[in-house]
Amino acid sequence: MEFTVGGRLEVCITQADVGKRVSVRRRFEEGGPGAAFTDTIGVLTSWDAGVLRITPRSGQGVHIAESSLVAGKVVPPAPARRAGPAASFAELTRATARAWQPVESEALGDWRLRAAGGFTRRANSVLPLGDPGMPVADALAHATRWYAERGLPAYVQVGTGAAGAQEALCAGLEEHGWRREVSAEVRIAPLAPLGDQDPDVSRVVLDRTADARWLERYHRAGADSAAVLRVLSQGPSVWFATVPGDDPAGAPAAIGRCVVDGRWAGFGAVEVHPEYRRRGLATTVMAALARTALEEGASAAWLQVEEDNTGALALYDRLGFAAHHRYHHFRSA
Repeated sequence: MEFTVGGRLEVCITQADVGKRVSVRRRFEEGGPGAAFTDTIGVLTSWDAGVLRITPRSGQGVHIAESSLVAGKVVPPAPARRAGPAASFAELTRATARAWQPVESEALGDWRLRAAGGFTRRANSVLPLGDPGMPVADALAHATRWYAERGLPAYVQVGTGAAGAQEALCAGLEEHGWRREVSAEVRIAPLAPLGDQDPDVSRVVLDRTADARWLERYHRAGADSAAVLRVLSQGPSVWFATVPGDDPAGAPAAIGRCVVDGRWAGFGAVEVHPEYRRRGLATTVMAALARTALEEGASAAWLQVEEDNTGALALYDRLGFAAHHRYHHFRSA
């Protein structure tokens, strides 16, 4: 990142730039010419009492003393994507939410409180898309009580790294003592190329319901079975894929799930038994689901993957999925 103006390092940001994406350079160690420097890029979420808070894509706020700055500037918006589907943060977040619906939900202004007996953080967290209709501190207190009444920890799901995302809310959650527990990427890709990945998908069995054998392969099926089935089965148009193993009566070799919702096809629960890995079955499952989604009129694909799942990230790289934004689950103190 180039900071020089007329050959000199300059700090070209002020408190008026709060809310904008910035890039700053600061002294990392005290000292003279040999002092170390570090760069930070993210949304400037506050600048008070001589301290800047910048929230990068990671969702973890960085506090920087104003006195340590040696350079800084506002970063222009990222150029429009040259390939793949275009999507706003709000559109994609709502599509992902419709594909993973809770057992119980309640509106809090423009926020939605979601619960499903503890089955996944996504189905048991606040989805804050807009104004809760009260101060954030009061909304968080209400959410904490709501989840406590259900014997659940309180989580808030927020996104970063895209235009219109929620870096400011991330900073607000940290200020109120909430801590980030897990982060994941939301990735998108054109759907048609995905359907062409495997020319022979005849071994994949597609169904509208998840039967006992499909659930036997699903690694999260040990939770409350009623909640699991309720969450998995809900959505605009849900499909389950199964690749039988060598023993047709046994657990499947591979499974997957897809939710078709207008132009979007959301993929998840793609799992392969260890004995059948490195045979391309995950790609085969996704190709079969993609072809079905194309027949229903979808044109774009999305999926969610935790940032430490290196195997899945490598697969999705090969299949043409690019990161759109990240989402994070913050837990109350």
